[in-house]
Amino acid sequence: MSEPVFTSKADVAYALIRQRILDGTLAAGSKLAQYDLAADLGISITPLREAVRRLSGEGWILLDTHRNARVAELDLADARALLEARRALEPAAVALAAERRTDEDVARMQAALKRLRPVTRRWGETALAAHREVHRALYCASHNEVMVRMLDDLWDKSDRYRRVGLQLPPGGEDRTRDFEEHHELVRLVVRGEAEAAAALMTTHVDHSLAAAVLAAEG
Repeated sequence: MSEPVFTSKADVAYALIRQRILDGTLAAGSKLAQYDLAADLGISITPLREAVRRLSGEGWILLDTHRNARVAELDLADARALLEARRALEPAAVALAAERRTDEDVARMQAALKRLRPVTRRWGETALAAHREVHRALYCASHNEVMVRMLDDLWDKSDRYRRVGLQLPPGGEDRTRDFEEHHELVRLVVRGEAEAAAALMTTHVDHSLAAAVLAAEG
C-alpha cells in the first residue's frame, strides 16, 4: 500500500490507534485511557478524541454515553460477515483484473510475489504484510476504485482475525497450498483467464486463516 498522507494530528492519531488495534497492542475489549494515550502519542486530547470518534464510527472502538472508549471485541458474527463480503467481492475483482490488467499492474504483482512468505507463525507480521501486498496488487488491477476501497476496508478489519488464526493449528502448518495459490492467481490474471481466476480466489478465501477461525469455533 502507498504511504498515508496525514493532514492533521487527528489523522495521525487515527492511523496509529488503528494500527495498535490491528497488531494487538490495544487488545480487543480493552479500555482506552484517552489522556494517557494522547500523552503517549504526543498530542492533545482534542485530536485524540476526534480520532476515537472516527474509529467508533467505523466499528473499531465502542463509545458509551459518558465518552468512555473501549476497543471493539472480536466477534464471530463480524468475522463471518467480513469473510462473506470478501468472498463476494474479491473473486469479482480478480476477474476484472484479468480483463483490465496493464503492464504496470503485472510488474506490481510480480514484485509482490518476490516478497511473499507462507502465512504461518514462523513468518508472522512479515508474511501478513507480504500476503496483503499480493492480494492488493491483484484487486487493484481491476481498476474499479469502489471495489478497491471496499476491499481495503475488508482487509483492514479482517486482519485481527488473521492474527487469531495464526495462533490456531493452521497457523503453524506449512500452508504450501495457500502459498502456491498466490502464484497461480497471478498467472491466471496475467493470462487473462477471468473465470478461472475468480474460481480459484473463491477457493482461496474459503481456506484462509480468517475462515479457519470460524471453523475452529464451529
